[in-house]
Amino acid sequence: MGLQVPKLSGAPVRRTLRIALLGATMLVLAGCSEADTHQIKNLAMPDRASAQGPYTYELWKWAWVAAMVTGLIVWGLIFYVVVKFRRRSDDEIPRQTRYNLPLEVFYTIAPVLMCVVFFSHTVRVQDVMTELDAEPDMTVEVTGQQWSWTFNHGIGEQNTDATGVEGDYAYDEYVYTSGDGNEIPTLVLPVDQRIQFNLRSPDVIHNFGVPSFLTRMDVIPGRVNKLQVTPTVEGTYAGKCYELCGVYHSRMLFQVEVVSQAKYDAYLGELAEAGQSSDEPLTGGANATTQTGLGESQSQEGSQE
Repeated sequence: MGLQVPKLSGAPVRRTLRIALLGATMLVLAGCSEADTHQIKNLAMPDRASAQGPYTYELWKWAWVAAMVTGLIVWGLIFYVVVKFRRRSDDEIPRQTRYNLPLEVFYTIAPVLMCVVFFSHTVRVQDVMTELDAEPDMTVEVTGQQWSWTFNHGIGEQNTDATGVEGDYAYDEYVYTSGDGNEIPTLVLPVDQRIQFNLRSPDVIHNFGVPSFLTRMDVIPGRVNKLQVTPTVEGTYAGKCYELCGVYHSRMLFQVEVVSQAKYDAYLGELAEAGQSSDEPLTGGANATTQTGLGESQSQEGSQE
């Protein structure tokens, strides 16, 4: 004799489930602030503040759609099997099935097709994010060093044929700003200009990224990585290093201010008046001005004593 299971009426169970679901929904909605609602609308992505950002967001959004469709199919099959093949009596023995060829073909081919589609769209977006215009509107030389950033802005006419390697820079004169262990540097950029960042490091691998731009790139010693971004919305944004680069990696923060062209030109003038100018960009090593911020007796490799 099989196990005796008490029989429950379907209507009360369904009513209880509906009430529980309604209560849970109301509880979740009641706890959502305006900021939470905005985050849900953006699918946990920041607002796009660059011309390249929407491409990343669209990839993220449709990945969520694909995941939800896949989830619905899987959940639907689970509930279908639970209902369709449930035991209807205590003595019932279900039909034993060794395999189902159509189902096995489906769950073998479907994931492969999904990976192909995801890969193709990812490569397409990656090509957009890493595309380099031969004639960007301006070039900023960025140095990421343990554990802060130095931003070098060119003065005068830009040479778009410059490679960015030592001795072959896009400008004949630079102004710069640099952070240290006690001060977070600010990167000021003009709005609606395609900006090329030449990224270099004198010590270890870092990663230059601004979440609101929805793009980032590694900063690797011994080479110059290039990234182009077009800021489209004026405002102040957070930037940071995305690569674990040492003990004080958490200090590698910076701010980005996207301003009008007039304010940008005025900012460069302020740096020049403050004496923060040089014939060549500060690229680390003997030219690094950052310190750990822990005390003058403590120094770091690649930084000026």
